Amino acid sequence: MLPYSIIDKYYPTGPLRDILITHSELVRAKALEVARNSGLPFEEELISNGAMLHDIGIFLCDAPGIECYGTEPYIRHGILGGEILRKEGYPELARFCERHTGAGLTVNDIINQNLPLPHIDLLPETIEEKAVCYADKFYSKSGNITQEKPLDKVISSMQRHGEDTLHRFMEMHKLFNRI
Repeated sequence: MLPYSIIDKYYPTGPLRDILITHSELVRAKALEVARNSGLPFEEELISNGAMLHDIGIFLCDAPGIECYGTEPYIRHGILGGEILRKEGYPELARFCERHTGAGLTVNDIINQNLPLPHIDLLPETIEEKAVCYADKFYSKSGNITQEKPLDKVISSMQRHGEDTLHRFMEMHKLFNRI
């Protein structure tokens, strides 16, 4: 099983492994559910693998509240995860890492917020990438990590990042709530 072999390589033991696997499995289940709701064709295995590996780069970041004791700013976990998966030979899965932050990030978001990220659009483009990005917003890696956040809390969180972010999230919400 591809995702677990990569997880095992970078997270052999410990509490961060447990957090990562629990979070990723919940995101995977929600992403598959919402992709089915869309009525659009999608690759189930791609969503499953992308969801399980979207946060593979967190161990390199400084986020002690979730057992991450690296040196990089947390906002970079997607870019770092993308680098890991490209090195492992999975460029298609690297995109899930790079494009799930918030409701995706535009180059304008990155420049205007002075984020330590490449000056490129990091927006989910495929149905599979959008499903993982959307599902990820409903689960935290801190606090009660198994509790799904209510939609109003997710919307409030997206709104704090600006109207463009909220609009992108709401477009995904419409896409995945057609039934």
